[in-house]
Amino acid sequence: QSAVNVPRDFEGCSTLRKYFGQLHYLQSRIPMGAEQEAAVPIAWTEIFSGKTVTHEDIKYEQACILYNLGALHSMLGAMDKRVSEECAAGAFTYLRDHFPHSYSVDMSHQILNLNINLMLGQAQECLLEKSMLDNRKSFLVARISAQVVDYYKEACRALENSETASLLGKIQKDWKKLVQMKIYYFAAVAHLHMGKQAEEQQKFGERVIYFQSALDKLNEAIKLAKGQPETVQEALRFTMDVIGGKYNSAKKDNDFIYHEAVPALDTLQSVKAGPGTDEAPADSHRSWSTCDFQRRFSHCCRSTKGFFFIIFFLCRSEEKAKLLRDVMAKIEAKNEVLDQFMDSMQLDPETVDNLDMYSHIPPILMEKCAALSVRPDTVKNLVQSMQGKDTGTYGGDWGRLGWPWGQARCSLAGPGPWQRPLRSLILFRYKFLNPKAFFLVAGRGGCRFLAGRASRRPAGGCSRGDDKQVLQNLKRILGKVQEMRDQRASLEQQLREMIQKDDITTSLVTTDRSEMKKLFEEQLKKYDQIKVYLEQNLAAQENVLKALTDANVKYAAVRKALAEVEHK
Repeated sequence: QSAVNVPRDFEGCSTLRKYFGQLHYLQSRIPMGAEQEAAVPIAWTEIFSGKTVTHEDIKYEQACILYNLGALHSMLGAMDKRVSEECAAGAFTYLRDHFPHSYSVDMSHQILNLNINLMLGQAQECLLEKSMLDNRKSFLVARISAQVVDYYKEACRALENSETASLLGKIQKDWKKLVQMKIYYFAAVAHLHMGKQAEEQQKFGERVIYFQSALDKLNEAIKLAKGQPETVQEALRFTMDVIGGKYNSAKKDNDFIYHEAVPALDTLQSVKAGPGTDEAPADSHRSWSTCDFQRRFSHCCRSTKGFFFIIFFLCRSEEKAKLLRDVMAKIEAKNEVLDQFMDSMQLDPETVDNLDMYSHIPPILMEKCAALSVRPDTVKNLVQSMQGKDTGTYGGDWGRLGWPWGQARCSLAGPGPWQRPLRSLILFRYKFLNPKAFFLVAGRGGCRFLAGRASRRPAGGCSRGDDKQVLQNLKRILGKVQEMRDQRASLEQQLREMIQKDDITTSLVTTDRSEMKKLFEEQLKKYDQIKVYLEQNLAAQENVLKALTDANVKYAAVRKALAEVEHK
């Protein structure tokens, strides 16, 4: 009697298992099988037809107890007791494989196949939720979703059987419609994650077609969901927002940025069913994650919490992705403006204020300038010597100045701008076929320059203090630009890492569905501080570039003078 009216909890499952074991022990001791001496009539009521069926066979009692064990496991799943539907599938599988199918119509092969695949499909939904909570790879999640689809397709084939249809009556159409809706829904989830995997692999054309396929399948699921409870309709609307947003974003990116060819869906590798759940033995106590399933044999088998859990998880991921996309769009726009501006300026922060090459005259050159300044007739004598074809005088004058040819060449062979006007003066005899004529043309200016005052410098030199201050100010602002770049890159990396490591699994599991939206809003606030820093960094760019423009205007005159000196 206790096995007939068991409590709807784990204690009831334990009672049924114990009674099943006692029946097996009794069968081995007493001949109570069909047409045996101790056989007694055993009566049970069919669940669908309501008819009472009687058999004089102890195995019929065992079969009915096993059937009720599977049904009770399914009911506990509907009551959110964290029970795996695998246990129910295990009970029905053992019943199908070890007992005759002629006891009653609800124990026929087709009905038991229907029960098994419905249980395995719902157990696979639990595994899918757990995989998403564990942030498994997109390809693995897609394969698990495909396995859900396979289980429900098998259940749908069982529902289409004429024997099953006649047994179930009106509810057969409701069940079939619901199972078909789930097939399209989880196929959409599978293609959604295949699209995410294509995105990770930077296959942007494949991403578009997978998201488009997911959208098409979801539309089919919505059509089949007519007449379903409002909770199911709301879950599907959430899914449409997620997949629709993904598809629109992927299509725009591919149309305007990547321009990859979008392949046909049938040319891509099909999503193969991945690791799935198996029916658990009838004595198993294993359980998976929570999932809200309706009672297995109710008028219409509906599960909504599993839908909402998946949808809220996807919405959470999409909210984070949207946040990152918005921030990255702003950063990329500012970086593009900054790069174009800096390219147009053509400024090198490392050398912009390097005045040594312009402001330094070698000491030996200063000495020779002083020597020439006290011998005003040197240039005149050299010219006369050249005109009189007296090459010895030319060398003698330089020798009297204490400037041997070898020392002169070494002193004036460097790359500095002050040496350039003098190289032709000192090295002309080694470079031209007619050194005397060349000296007459170019040598006079060089000698007069050497004979000038030692403190004299070319026009456009950078000796003034205000010029040096202009250069230092420009270099300081260029340093600010680089500092702004580095800070921006660092903040971007911090934001990416925060989003990647963000895990609110515990909060999702323990939060009521009505509080999910509030939970998301609160969790997104954790990014507000770093968003503020990024916005301040981006806003500062305008002021920095304005200051750089003003500094460059002041630098223009100095830059022109430096360019002229370097050219000489």
